[in-house]
Amino acid sequence: MKKLVYLIFFVLLSCHIDKEYLKIGTNVWPGYEPLYVAREFGYLKDAPIHIVEYVSSSQVIRAYRNKLINGAALTLDEVILLKSYGFDPVVILVMDVSNGADAIVSRKDIKSLSDLKGKRVGVENSALGAYVLTRALEKAHLTLNDIKIVPLEVNEHYKWFKKGKVDAVVTFEPVKNKLVKSGGNVIFDSSQIPGEIVDVLVVEREYLNKHPEVIKTLINGWFLALAKKETNSVKKIISEREQIEVKNFSDLYKGLKIPDREENQKLLDRGTPKLLPVAKRLLNIMKKKKIIKGDLDVEEMFDGRFIK
Repeated sequence: MKKLVYLIFFVLLSCHIDKEYLKIGTNVWPGYEPLYVAREFGYLKDAPIHIVEYVSSSQVIRAYRNKLINGAALTLDEVILLKSYGFDPVVILVMDVSNGADAIVSRKDIKSLSDLKGKRVGVENSALGAYVLTRALEKAHLTLNDIKIVPLEVNEHYKWFKKGKVDAVVTFEPVKNKLVKSGGNVIFDSSQIPGEIVDVLVVEREYLNKHPEVIKTLINGWFLALAKKETNSVKKIISEREQIEVKNFSDLYKGLKIPDREENQKLLDRGTPKLLPVAKRLLNIMKKKKIIKGDLDVEEMFDGRFIK
C-alpha cells in the first residue's frame, strides 16, 4: 500500500514539475479586462496560464525584471523599456489603442498645459507616465524642469489630488473619469497623440518558442471573451473589478479602441507589421528624452501568427 501511495505521489510531483506556467502580469486597466473575463469563463482552464494582478505597471515591469513573470500586459513603450534591460519580450496581441483614456487632469483653475509651469504634477514612476508627460509638455513648449514632479502610484492619484497635494496628475481610466466627476479638468489626453499609446500582450521569446500551444489557447480565450464584452454578465464582472457602477460601464471604453482579429493581424503581421513604425517612433522619442540609452532592434518584436 505504501509503495502505491509513493508511486502516486511521485507521478503527481513529476506532472507538476513538467507543467511550466505562463505567468502574465497586469495592472488594473479597462483594456486588460478581457483577460480576466476569459479566466472567469474558463476559456484558459486547459492551459497552464496564471494571471497576476499588480497595483501599477511599474510593479509589473519590476516583476518581469525579477523573472517572477514571463508575460505581461504593457504599453508599447514599456515593452521597449524591457528590451533595453536585456529581455526579449514578443508582442503577440494588441489589446487596445488609447484615444483619450490616458490624460493629464488638473485643478479647475488650471486651464491649459502652459499653466502647469511651476506646478506640482503627480505621475507614476513608469515609462508610460514619463512618456505622456513629456509629450504633453512638448505641446506647451515646456520641459520637465518647468514643473515639480511628485512620484505617485496610480492608487494614490485620486487621494492626493482631492487633498490638494498635487495640482495635476498624469492618470488613466477609471481614475481619470473619477477625477473629472469630482471637479478635475482634462488639459491633455492621448487623442492628441493618436496611435502612440498602445497596450499589448507580450511573452518572453524563450517561453513562446517552447510552448506555442499555450499562446494559442491564450489568444483564442481573449477573442472569445471579447465577443461577450457587451453582455450583462461581462459588464458586471468588469464593473466590479474596475470599482464602478454597471450603468457607467460605457465610460470605461470611450477613450479606447480594441482591435479585432483582422486588425490585430495587420498590426502584427510578421512581414510588415503596421505597429513597427509606431515602435520606431516611440524608440526615437525615448532615446531623445533619455528614457533609454543606446540603440535597440525592434524589427523582430512582433509575432501575429497566433492571431489566425
